[in-house]
Amino acid sequence: MRAVVYDRYGPPDVLRLEEVERPVPKDDEVLVKIHATTVTRTDCGVRAATPFITRFFTGVRRPRRRILGAELAGEVEAAGAAVREFAVGDQVFGISAWLFGAHAEFICMRESAALAHKPAGMTFEAAAAVCDGGILALMGLRPANVRKGQRVVVYGASGSIGTAAVQLAKYFGADVTAVCNTKNIELVRSLGADRVIDYTQEDFTKNGETYDAIFDTVGILSFSRCRGSLKPGGVYNPTDGLRNVFLAPLTSRIGSKKVIFPIPPRYTKKEVLFLKDLIEAGKYRPVIDRCYPLADAVEATRYVETRQKTGNVVLTLNGGPVR
Repeated sequence: MRAVVYDRYGPPDVLRLEEVERPVPKDDEVLVKIHATTVTRTDCGVRAATPFITRFFTGVRRPRRRILGAELAGEVEAAGAAVREFAVGDQVFGISAWLFGAHAEFICMRESAALAHKPAGMTFEAAAAVCDGGILALMGLRPANVRKGQRVVVYGASGSIGTAAVQLAKYFGADVTAVCNTKNIELVRSLGADRVIDYTQEDFTKNGETYDAIFDTVGILSFSRCRGSLKPGGVYNPTDGLRNVFLAPLTSRIGSKKVIFPIPPRYTKKEVLFLKDLIEAGKYRPVIDRCYPLADAVEATRYVETRQKTGNVVLTLNGGPVR
């Protein structure tokens, strides 16, 4: 089968398309023929081994896993003897978090993994773009106890996590202030944001407004910068920044304003099914910026690393039906 592989850490050019052995499912696994996958910020960080500490989890001298890619949508090609939830021909979507392997024509996943039947009426491309941003957004909003009556800021509201967070915060009943760049204002407003701030024109931390939660979906702000914009008891939740590993337990003991930094992310079937239900109810949709064929994975990765993508970047493969 074809797969995008890499054998050393470095820039996007270390990726290459290669023929590799097709995996064989174990008794409790399904073999999925992948029609669409994505390139995420996590893929880029693991490939580049930034920060360096990630090598202790992915391989110190060289990558332990040659194939990146976590999100996927496709069809069940084969099922192990013990599998009961899925059958050959089922259309599925999900995420192979930390195990990766989705930048390939086939992948094996356990029946109990973060995998579910594809939402009715959704294309493979759209389904592949659901789980990473959606689940990371849930991990940011749930620990902050986002609910009706709260005021919430979503910073970086036009990215994969940000577009998900705006929709999910509205679903939970919050009043949402979204922060993004000029070109994405109308898109973010269409996702349900109550107000949108253009960060090129205004610094939300200096407008005198206060919020119950600030969700930094790009991980470039800081607690010190956001603290004055939090109400007493308010929380700052970033998606990146090693300093926050130490700030979270410290602020839990000192002061009323907290940093919450839930790590590591947990990707479960329960969360995939939750997102599926929202999609089928018309209350959630993934945003796709661009689609590339698998052979153009290097170009797709370079685009993701500009940090200017809107929503998700998808890789298509197998010539699967778009439905």
